[in-house]
Amino acid sequence: MLHPMARTGKPTSAAPVGATGFKGNKLSLPHKPCVACGRPMSWRRAWAKNWAEVKYCSDACRSARGARAPQATGASHG
Repeated sequence: MLHPMARTGKPTSAAPVGATGFKGNKLSLPHKPCVACGRPMSWRRAWAKNWAEVKYCSDACRSARGARAPQATGASHG
């Protein structure tokens, strides 16, 4: 049996563009900085239900819990 994409050139399980509203432009998604490192985070589908509570970009930043100063601010402790 041939792979579905081999016959048509298009994936068969892809949702229509209008069904999700997302057309592949990640720049249009919401962004916010990581509390620990200051790197920008883009919205992800996994964070859809709790985007307001997401603070860290990764497990490493979550385990640091603010031990490092954010790089983007340039503020010094004193």
